[in-house]
Amino acid sequence: MKRLAIYTVLFLVGFSSLSFSQEAIEKPSPPAGNAVIGDFYGENISTASINNAISVDKLEGVLKDVKKAEGVAVKGEVTDVCEKRGCWLTIKTENGSSFFVKMKDYAFFVPTALKGKKVVLEGNAERKVTSVEELKHYAKDAKKTKAEIDAITVPKEEIRFLANGIKVIN
Repeated sequence: MKRLAIYTVLFLVGFSSLSFSQEAIEKPSPPAGNAVIGDFYGENISTASINNAISVDKLEGVLKDVKKAEGVAVKGEVTDVCEKRGCWLTIKTENGSSFFVKMKDYAFFVPTALKGKKVVLEGNAERKVTSVEELKHYAKDAKKTKAEIDAITVPKEEIRFLANGIKVIN
């Protein structure tokens, strides 16, 4: 009977250690890197796309006429990167608001060193209403305070960008 109790305790300790290790594996961090000029994430962006990239302001104008713009290249300055995984970022707009960017199919992530860098994004853009739940999720990822997260009470209409590739430019 004593042996059964000992084996049970050992099994539980081993199982809880395995669960802890699995949890650590499931929480990746953003990739390392300094995000220097010329670095790219996801698909590389051609020189032609970089030269023809439009500003966020011009993209907003395009999206007044159509709901979705596909295969568009946009340039701007990165203002924030997901601290948890590097799975999203925001770009500064001309009017001071933020422009939200996710990576297509979570196929790539970006380092937090991308903050403050000028980039060209290539992908698809659309106007979308983002739910309160999703806005709170992104606020948690950005390590906002509980008060800031609790202040999110209404959905937000915004431009959302799904990037195939991101390239650091000067």
